Amino acid sequence: MASNMIKQSPTMIIAQIPPSDYWRVSMKYALAGVLLFTMIINSALANDRPQSFADLAEQLTPSVVNISTSTLVNRDGDNSLQFPPGSPFEDFFEEFQDRDNPRTAQALGSGFIVSADGYVVTNNHVIDGADAIRVTLYNDRSFDAELIGRDAKTDIAVLKIDPEDEVLQPVAFGDSDQMRVGDWVLAIGNPFGLGGSVTAGIISARGRDIGTGPYDDFIQTDASINRGNSGGPLFNLDGEVIGINTAIFSQSGGSVGIGFAIAANLASNVVDQLSEYGQTRRGWLGVFIQEITPEIAENFGLEDESGALVSSVHKEGPAEVAGIKAGDVVIAFNGKPIEEMRSLPRIVAESPIGKPIDMVVMRDGKKITLSVTLGVLEEAEESGLLASAPSEAETSTELNNEKLGFVLEALTPERRQEFSVGDDIDGVVILDVVSGSAADAAGLMIGDVIRRVGKSSVDTLDKADAAIRREMENGKTSIVLLINRGGRDRFMAITVD
Repeated sequence: MASNMIKQSPTMIIAQIPPSDYWRVSMKYALAGVLLFTMIINSALANDRPQSFADLAEQLTPSVVNISTSTLVNRDGDNSLQFPPGSPFEDFFEEFQDRDNPRTAQALGSGFIVSADGYVVTNNHVIDGADAIRVTLYNDRSFDAELIGRDAKTDIAVLKIDPEDEVLQPVAFGDSDQMRVGDWVLAIGNPFGLGGSVTAGIISARGRDIGTGPYDDFIQTDASINRGNSGGPLFNLDGEVIGINTAIFSQSGGSVGIGFAIAANLASNVVDQLSEYGQTRRGWLGVFIQEITPEIAENFGLEDESGALVSSVHKEGPAEVAGIKAGDVVIAFNGKPIEEMRSLPRIVAESPIGKPIDMVVMRDGKKITLSVTLGVLEEAEESGLLASAPSEAETSTELNNEKLGFVLEALTPERRQEFSVGDDIDGVVILDVVSGSAADAAGLMIGDVIRRVGKSSVDTLDKADAAIRREMENGKTSIVLLINRGGRDRFMAITVD
């Protein structure tokens, strides 16, 4: 009987089972189905993991180049090795330095080809200060390289070689924003001069700020990256460049599994500009910004600490023309939300120049949309506009606020000279800070100029005193001050005991 049942279809089998056993058999088939589905899913996931990177490495290695530079180290008679006159080593090292072109130093790095006509991308620090640059392909053919453009702020440089009869194999940038923590990546480069080295790993973190510049956006990876990998590509499994290997964290100089690559979405825009103009053309808004602390958020009536707080505005800059004011909190720019302060400079830099752009700010608890037309950052730098702080005037008596722990004085010509305060800066100057006081804990210093207390501008001691009293009478647990230090404005919060 059992053998006959095996030959029949499941529905037929069920039809021959007594009604009282239907539920038991149904459960068995249901469990079997779940088991089969789980096996299929696990098999698919297993197949998604690469069994080998060999095919990908073979495909991509011809697109990665080794970069060597030579630099004159004895320019203007400045010898790198110097000894006192008459030293027994003097003659020896003079003779040694005259041999085999001793006046050059060499460095090694990596790069990758981005066009069939010979454009190559690498790190700026790889070629910085070089007198000659040479690019070597995977097949050991070498070419002299021309520096097309470089950008120290993002540590990116673009080179150009004449490939002659060589057929180059360029690679393209991918969308680094689509990469997730845990995704596989492949690094190819020239570590310690060992060209064509391939290492694999995963993305350990995204959006890292390692303090190298104002536009930091690094991908962290545990793929082995060492000296000489700088400027080389970090690939995804589709063979797209999603990062430029730039730095490592190491106490020994070797790889410890913490490497950093410039995100492709930041790098590709810089590469395009360097290739086309020979320099970058970044958007310039013309503001100084700072992070929002919990105390500042409370005083400004903000829901949280997201956004970028405008501490000051450049005279005649795009922001001033658009009506942006100190104290505005930028929460969106060009359709992109500003979650944290450091994201605003990068978004501004990548936005179109000379075209109206909408930005949303919080002002006095209300959302305001402003239209701003960005200038060119590089032009502002060359003209010296970035060196000047913006504007926003006297009695000769002192104001001693024992509660907060500072002594204020009017900005007399003598005090302006003593503390190097420009004539265009109005406010009251801090003459003394009591050690251990609230002012001291907030980081206020002698010579700081207080320009605003809360939302009130203060250009006399009377106004400063009235504004401070008003804030304290309103039951504020902290008072936000706009202070100028060294020509730069910033908001600081002082806690009220």
